[in-house]
This record gives sequence, structure tokens and C-alpha cells, in this order.
Amino acid sequence: MKIIVYAICKNEEQFVDRWMDSMSEADQVVVLDTGSTDGTVERLRQRGAEVAVGTVSPWRFDDARNRSLELVPEDADICVCTDLDEVFHPGWREALERAWVPGASQAAYRYTWSFRPDGGEGVVFWYEKIHARHGWRWTHPVHEVLRWVGEGQPGPKATAEGVQLDHHPDPAKSRGQYLPLLELSVREDPADDRNLHYLGREYMYHCRWDECIRTLRRHLALPAATWAPERCASMRYIARAYAGKGNVPEARDWYLRAIAEAPYLREPYLDLAVLLYEQGDWDGVLYFTGCALTITERPRAYICEAGSWGSLPYDLRSIALYRTGRLKEALETARAAWALEPENDRLRQNAALLEREAGVEAG
Repeated sequence: MKIIVYAICKNEEQFVDRWMDSMSEADQVVVLDTGSTDGTVERLRQRGAEVAVGTVSPWRFDDARNRSLELVPEDADICVCTDLDEVFHPGWREALERAWVPGASQAAYRYTWSFRPDGGEGVVFWYEKIHARHGWRWTHPVHEVLRWVGEGQPGPKATAEGVQLDHHPDPAKSRGQYLPLLELSVREDPADDRNLHYLGREYMYHCRWDECIRTLRRHLALPAATWAPERCASMRYIARAYAGKGNVPEARDWYLRAIAEAPYLREPYLDLAVLLYEQGDWDGVLYFTGCALTITERPRAYICEAGSWGSLPYDLRSIALYRTGRLKEALETARAAWALEPENDRLRQNAALLEREAGVEAG
């Protein structure tokens, strides 16, 4: 099979060598540079990429992606869309070819979007930016997605077990353009539930609480908003907005609604446990962290937050156990939290403190 990697970039010279090393298993790499003023273009060409330079004005991610896709040869079998701050683990091509069935139109693969300071995985989900050459087009100005525009229905989606892509972004890079692009996206397609959800979330990031609440209520009212994990997330973000406004009872009620919407996800239980921790409701913390920890299978959807699958449930639980006088259980749980983040000094100190107290009590 002929496998082509394609990408867009601007001023990413620092990533070029690492990215080209990672993409070297492809038959060809093509890139649309949208206005670099550093040495990105020259370095990519030195490393063997085919680079076109063009301006996308007004800026939209979907237009840029579609123009980069046009650089892919017509006879390509598989298109692999990545960004220069992403890195495949070696052997990705073999795993992809093994998973790609005749007539397939798209492939899902494991994607680590963020990492903890100690290097452990943060947010992990399964991504779908690998696709057949024909029948697909990118849509939406930001948080762009592939949309099938070919005849009939797309072919089957392959699950590419063993394909792992890691995201190592530049922390200094601004995401300031996201909010106006999301507002544009919603104006263009007000009935699109994903866009409205993303816009409400963006208002939350900017602490624009009332706009967050209003937008996410609109999302929940849309006929197309039927996917429970995303509905659950909208309810959680509404709760955070109410908490930001100082309305704790309303926040608690929205967290409970989120739990009812998707009781198989850890995130709403942990969000409510954090709220109750802040209120000193230790029995509540124990109950909801306990509920979260009964969920042992990490979902593959993008709504899967790092804290819920890291030390947080054990950390909260150990403090609540200590506060309710259960020292032995608190120590065991604090050790479990520390084991998940061994470089975290606060967790280490918590465990050490409990060990000392347990030693005094035992003596």
C-alpha cells in the first residue's frame, strides 16, 4: 500500500527533525506551510518532505487541512494526517497495514494528547485522522473533523491496534484564536452539536460563566445532541460555571445530572468529589471516589480526563479517610496515589506523614 503523511505547519522548525524521523515509515511526506518566518520550510525540504507554501486568509483550520490534502497524490491508498508536534511510536506502518482491511475508509488509533510533568500519560483517547484518499473533506474552522463527501456510505473503519501517536506541543503557543473561530463555526452551523459543545467549553476556559452556561444549555437542547459522554461533559462544565459563580448548590445538582447521564464515566463522580472536598464533606468524598474507582475500563473517547485516571481519586479518598479517622485505610490509599505519580512530592509527603502517624499510633 502507498501511505502518505500530510500536514500543515507554521514556525515549527524545532519539531522538524523529530517529526520527520517519526514519519519516515511513510512512502512520502507532504506539507503545506502557511507562512513560516523561521527555517521550517528549508529544514523540511532538507529532510525529504515535499513542501508547498501558501497563505490561508482568513485563517481556518479546515481550509488549511483541505489544501494540504490536495498535495497527496491521487493514487495514495492511505492518508495519515498529523501535526509537527506529534510523534508516532516505531512500527506504526506495519500495525496500520495489518489493521487496514479491503475497502476500509478510515482508521482509529491510540492518541496521547497530554503528559503529566513526570512523563506519565495524561489525556488519552482514540483518534481518527487516518483515512482513504478519496471521499473525505475537512470541515469546521477549528476543531476540524473529517466529513464523508463521497458517494454512498464510507467503507468500514479499521481499529489500528499498536498504532500510537504522542502529542508534545509547544507550551508557549497561544490558543487565543480558538474562541473567535468557534464562534464563527457556530454561526455557520448552529445545529451542529459538537461545535456548540466546544464553544461552551471554550467560554468555561475563559471564565465567562454566564456564556458558558447559556451555550451549553443550548447544546443539551439540540436534537442532534444525543451522545451521552458529551452531554455529560456539558453538564459538568455547566456545574463548573455555577461553582465559579459561587452557586455551590446549583453546581452540585448539575454534577448529579451529569452522573445520571453517563454513570459509566469516572469524570462526573470525581468532579463532584472535588466540589465536596472543597466543602469539607468527607463522607461525600468517600462515596463518590468509591463510585469512580469501581469503573476500571478506561474509555476510548476523547472525553477522558487525565486526573480521573491518575492519582486524583486515591488522593482525595486518602484525605477523606484521614479526616474521618481511618488512618490505616488512609495510608494504603495515599500509597496508591503516590504509586501512580511517583515524582509528585506532595503525594510522597502525604504518604510519609501518614506512615509516621501510623507508627506512633501502633506504638
